[in-house]
Amino acid sequence: MKLNELHDNPGAHNRSKRVGRGIGSGKGKTAARGGKGQTARSGVSLLGFEGGQMPLYRRLPKRGFHNLFSKHHSIVNLGRLQQAIEAGKLDAAKPIDEAGLKAAGLVKAAPDGVRLLAKGGLKAKITIVVAGASKSAVAAVEKIGGKVTVTTPPKPVPEVRAAAKTEVEAEVKSETKAEAKREAKVKAKAEAAAAGDKTGDKVAAKDKGKPKGKSKGGAPA
Repeated sequence: MKLNELHDNPGAHNRSKRVGRGIGSGKGKTAARGGKGQTARSGVSLLGFEGGQMPLYRRLPKRGFHNLFSKHHSIVNLGRLQQAIEAGKLDAAKPIDEAGLKAAGLVKAAPDGVRLLAKGGLKAKITIVVAGASKSAVAAVEKIGGKVTVTTPPKPVPEVRAAAKTEVEAEVKSETKAEAKREAKVKAKAEAAAAGDKTGDKVAAKDKGKPKGKSKGGAPA
């Protein structure tokens, strides 16, 4: 083969369209841009333009929600861990971390870490370090004497929310104290009324047993 015989594969290279090279070329005069107007100028983009009516991408309704702050964890189940341990890809006697899971082929990429889930059964006692884990997975590992360490800290409570929570708790406490005071007052009144009724009954009974006599002035009582 010689240098002048080198060429691309058929269809690998398309020749550019040569315009404005005379009437005989078929692309002369207006250079395939037609007459005057907006489309005859450069820098024109009419993609999605529908002559002034509401375009399709604005007529269609919106659906769903995309959370920009969501986390993307790689999922590992307990059943896959047990399979990897039985196959000799993981050593249950050593702590298992994200690097070990990648080396064993259980995880390809973990943008925000690995999350442990409880699907499948686990028989080996392991110590695993992950970014997140479900409560059932943690309970299953600890049940057989293992340990799960979660590296991702819990979400911090914003100061505004914490302050509002403190205010609500203070209001609830004050309302509870006021209610207790009101109940104590009502109870004390009821007891006092009951004691007064008993005293009145005793006095009436005592007066009822006394004989009717004369008064000091000699008139009958």
